[in-house]
Amino acid sequence: MTNQTSAGSTVSDASTRQGVATLHLIRHGTTTMNVENRYRGRRDVPLDAQGWADAVEAARTLSRAGLTAVYAGPLRRTINTAQVVADECRIPDVRILHGLVNLDYGVWEGMTSEEAAMYDPAAFELYRSQPGQAVCPNGERLTDGQKRMVEAVQLMGERHKGERVAAVTHAVMIRLLAATILDLPGDQWRIPVGRGSLTTFEVEDGQIRLIDLPAGDDVD
Repeated sequence: MTNQTSAGSTVSDASTRQGVATLHLIRHGTTTMNVENRYRGRRDVPLDAQGWADAVEAARTLSRAGLTAVYAGPLRRTINTAQVVADECRIPDVRILHGLVNLDYGVWEGMTSEEAAMYDPAAFELYRSQPGQAVCPNGERLTDGQKRMVEAVQLMGERHKGERVAAVTHAVMIRLLAATILDLPGDQWRIPVGRGSLTTFEVEDGQIRLIDLPAGDDVD
């Protein structure tokens, strides 16, 4: 893998191959619910002070990437992170793509993982180790979230052949995408995706390749 994107590094504006879209998926910056390790889901919680700093760090990393577009899911924490990136990279607007929205955690929204496990132990065990069979109680099937994330990335790839773009989304959505591309065993799908980190993919003719995973050990 190439183009390391850990904190303090930069992504160079190397040329992208004709017909291939390079996509930097950014996990939004920190919120108070992240700090408390609670499932945010569709709850529209704002960035906290550290979250804005996370956004600035991501923007600086991408400042020389030669981006042509910046996308975000529809929640404030993704839009605000994306706006910081767009401003730094001189992109005039942020494009909202609803396929990038967070997983619907249903009744687990606002709970810690320990509380979710107590509420429905069987459902939580499937969530932890068998995402292909898991569904959040009164929420979304993980396979449905995975499918819409794949479709969102394919759409951006089709729109931006030969270009570099950034998109701000959520940790679980990046993990679900990476898990299907890497064909990870069920109990290994929750890969580290740090707050404000970049995970880089290439899209060519609808096929998605994982190019770089972020450094770090954040698995909340």
